[in-house]
Amino acid sequence: MDSSIGVLMTYPMSDYLEQQLQKRFNLFKLWTHSSHSDFLKNNSNSIQALVGNTKIGADAELIDSLPKLEIVSSYSVGLDKIDLSKCQEKGIRVTNTPDVLTDDVADAAIGLVLAVTRRVCECDRFVRSGLWKKRDFGLGTKFSGKSVGIVGLGRIGSAIAKRAQAFDCLISYHSRSERPETNYKYYSSIIDLAANCHILIIACALTEKTHHIVNREVIDALGPKGILINIGRGPHIDEPELVSALLEGRLGGAGLDVFENEPEVPEHLLALENVVLLPHVGSDTVETSESMADLVINNLEAHFLKKPLLTPVI
Repeated sequence: MDSSIGVLMTYPMSDYLEQQLQKRFNLFKLWTHSSHSDFLKNNSNSIQALVGNTKIGADAELIDSLPKLEIVSSYSVGLDKIDLSKCQEKGIRVTNTPDVLTDDVADAAIGLVLAVTRRVCECDRFVRSGLWKKRDFGLGTKFSGKSVGIVGLGRIGSAIAKRAQAFDCLISYHSRSERPETNYKYYSSIIDLAANCHILIIACALTEKTHHIVNREVIDALGPKGILINIGRGPHIDEPELVSALLEGRLGGAGLDVFENEPEVPEHLLALENVVLLPHVGSDTVETSESMADLVINNLEAHFLKKPLLTPVI
């Protein structure tokens, strides 16, 4: 690969990805520069490619500041941090990393369900604190046989459904359109879906339409025995409404891998025993991290060798 091709990495994502980019290209690391504007002023004409993720992608301002930019290769499935309209307008190619992280995110969703229903984290703290010597632990709730509603039946949502079926769960879903090839019950309204399931799992893409798709009405439909799981994006849920519902007992529990203002987490959530919190690690396994990195690099190399992109978005 031509090592003079400038690649801008927006945020520290993976040591392996960083090392491989360094070997093949002229790598610039945006986060190592205290003044982004000064860095861009001095280096904008040297950058032909950008690697972003769900923290910092490619907004209109950054795209406009890079006149030689040809491709954005995102180390993520989600594209909400990339201004796709601006890329299309300027003829900039965009790729992401679908499929390789599907299993890990689906596994994490089921892990969160089990952690909330069977009170796994509470149990762990109970044993470590020595309380088991003084009294028995309270009961959790069963996961097997529960009704599971999935918001978004794409790759990840379908993988979650498959796993939940192994627990004899009744699956229903809400998405932009019905998927007649499945045997799952479809609800055109997320409120109706929430009202007819025990566990609601958010697995859709973040768009203007799905921003705060889980609001007070949806939470109240899920109800005081319901459990909300989010492995999508933080802004899918109206976080203040979620917090108040949990504090007031209008929602039974929650398992969250993502938050509205990561890494900031609402203080009230930290004190609640019926909430399990993960630091956005749904796809973070050694195997998946390397597979995602390889896909980012392979897309970049394909572009600059004038070969078809592996996972083109535009």
